Amino acid sequence: MKKFLLILSLLLLAGFVLRAQEEDDKNDKIRDKMTEFIQRRLNLSKSEAEKFSPIFLRYFHDWRSTLKEFKGNPDRLLLQQKIVDLRLRYRDEFKGIVGEKRSNQIFEEQQRFIEGVRKMREGQRLEGRPNRRFRSMTQ
Repeated sequence: MKKFLLILSLLLLAGFVLRAQEEDDKNDKIRDKMTEFIQRRLNLSKSEAEKFSPIFLRYFHDWRSTLKEFKGNPDRLLLQQKIVDLRLRYRDEFKGIVGEKRSNQIFEEQQRFIEGVRKMREGQRLEGRPNRRFRSMTQ
């Protein structure tokens, strides 16, 4: 009986570890796609892209950490302030690489990418099930 419980516990633990790793891989893919998207939209040269990527990866990590820190916090205004502070700090770093105009555009392109992903996910969700209003018509 003890062996059975031990084996069951190990299997459950392995399942949790795999799920966490899959989520990290998913976040890494999104981060990489976002970086590539922004580089294309800003028409960065190869040398600019090489300098831009590590700074953007740090920014992305800090941005995600800020979102996680305030998850479930009802004070949305404080979250917005933290993100603005983060963007101002990183804008100065980006400015040295891509110039002032494009350093501001980075955050606009980030938002454009996020909206595109959000719309794509909503579309996938809606494809799987019919709209509630028309459910009776399709069944």
